[in-house]
Amino acid sequence: MATRPSRRTVDLSGFPELVIIYLGMRANTLRGVATLMKTGRQIRAAVAEEPEGLLRHEDLAYGLVPPHLGMRQYWRDFESMERWARTGTHAQWWRDRLADPRGTGFWHETHFADGGTEAVYVNIPKRIGLMSFAPVSEARKLMYTARRRLRLPDEAKIDPPVLEEDFYRD
Repeated sequence: MATRPSRRTVDLSGFPELVIIYLGMRANTLRGVATLMKTGRQIRAAVAEEPEGLLRHEDLAYGLVPPHLGMRQYWRDFESMERWARTGTHAQWWRDRLADPRGTGFWHETHFADGGTEAVYVNIPKRIGLMSFAPVSEARKLMYTARRRLRLPDEAKIDPPVLEEDFYRD
């Protein structure tokens, strides 16, 4: 007789503001493969610092040809994730990649336990994830930051790594 499979669930009542974010980086060129490998080392180092509010980090592979790697992270709350994203290593990485993507495309999709989802895609040549079925628009004005896409009060204590007026400066 077959053994009944183990079936479990979790009690998330202690995590009312839980945030789950999927992130990905795709090599769009040969140069992008090297960038992808270097970025992996940087991410491991950043996670090893145990940022406040990061509950769990898991590496993922979305595809091999072209190389498309990523991660899933669980954060205690949006403020912890936003503070980490707008400071230190991550902020510098974001500034560098927006100035020169170095042959890669990158994206994230964020989901909130109490409702709400937001996403951004940079240099992703084909529609993936949410953009494969939802309307797509340029990430400007009310769509520039995660906080704005979520319609949260624009009261972040820390500026985004790249201000909108600097990014879209002609």
